[in-house]
Amino acid sequence: MHSEDFQLPRSRAANERLHALIPGGAHTYAKGDDQYPENVAPVISHGRGAHVWDVDGNRYVEYGSGLRSVSLGHAHPRVTEAVRREIDRGSNFVRPSVVEAEAAERFLATVPTAEMVKFAKNGSDATTAAVRLARAVTGRRRVALCADHPFFSTDDWFIGTTPMSAGIPEETNELTVAFPYGDLAATEELLTRHRDEIACLILEPATHSEPPPGYLAGLRELADRHGCVLIFDEMITGFRWSEAGAQGLYGVVPDLSTFGKALGNGFAVSALAGRRELMERGGLRHSGERVFLLSTTHGAETHSLAAAMAVQTVYAEEGVTARLHSLGERLAAGVRDAAAGMGVGEHVVVRGRASNLVFATLDENGQPSQAYRTLFLRRLLAGGVLAPSFVVSSALTDADIDHTVDAVAQACAVYRKALDAADPTPWMGGRPVKPVFRRLA
Repeated sequence: MHSEDFQLPRSRAANERLHALIPGGAHTYAKGDDQYPENVAPVISHGRGAHVWDVDGNRYVEYGSGLRSVSLGHAHPRVTEAVRREIDRGSNFVRPSVVEAEAAERFLATVPTAEMVKFAKNGSDATTAAVRLARAVTGRRRVALCADHPFFSTDDWFIGTTPMSAGIPEETNELTVAFPYGDLAATEELLTRHRDEIACLILEPATHSEPPPGYLAGLRELADRHGCVLIFDEMITGFRWSEAGAQGLYGVVPDLSTFGKALGNGFAVSALAGRRELMERGGLRHSGERVFLLSTTHGAETHSLAAAMAVQTVYAEEGVTARLHSLGERLAAGVRDAAAGMGVGEHVVVRGRASNLVFATLDENGQPSQAYRTLFLRRLLAGGVLAPSFVVSSALTDADIDHTVDAVAQACAVYRKALDAADPTPWMGGRPVKPVFRRLA
């Protein structure tokens, strides 16, 4: 455990360097130092397994690794070995590598609901390609996205719907409409109101709550009846729900789906997958108008595809999805007990599927509070736990979870003091952490 007077002088200096050179001081807004308490946003030196070290020399048990992408833990030996083998053979050629065929075969064997796949580097490119394809095959302009899901793409069709819509024309925003998760009647009303205008329904098939019984099958039927394309964004659910994603777990087949994050265990790889009839519109073996589906210089980088194949092997051979669930169940039980033991069980709340846990920090009135989140994160960091969420990796040990629960208990003791004072300010150490999507910096 680190001292009460928790300081990160080298990380503070490194954050200044980052902000001077890189807009936002990071390459993902969710990694920004505004997401962490003031002056205690660690800058990472290296990671191994479920642990990371900052430039100040502190070690942390890490959750939500790489925004949920590093689900096997950092520098996983089987993944790094597969990558190492390919790196010495060249990474990018003027024609396709045979590795592309091998990776596609492996992916389609893992996600048997899909018939073709195309790889890219990040999730935004894959989801935007899915939307473009849906518009092309339906001849319709509007996109319907799930309003309850926080992120789909950096591209205009989605970002225009957020508070950070600067630079996006209003006429673009008008083409995106939203539907609520779990409400088939509201979705049907939307499809009826915009009859023959909606190209696709795009959503995460599951998030912090399980889909209501019959919901995904009902969406499938609505999409078929209204002639629109059903797209599952499986960036998070892929591999964390099952190796075949949420579609494999719940048995509902989308027309198109997108994968990323856990697929590469930190290496840059994403995938657009789906029905051959649709996917081939972006190919050469059809007589229709061509769709510029995905065409990326680095999309087929051999070592990232090798990483993806290794990840799929490890998941299958080592039962990783089941391990993620059991680790998450152990962690959730420990955190709930620690919070209840310190009298804040109603205020520090763990939610979500065991393999994808998040936490809520509620104030004395039971309302979500960035101020209390700040206090909680600060105490966790001081206790050697880096946890913007409680999303587990399979590299965690029982000892790591015990350490985390101890840190949570100490954080909850401070939380109780703040609740009793009805003021978390003395324990925040500065300004509150901020939401990612906001209009002003």
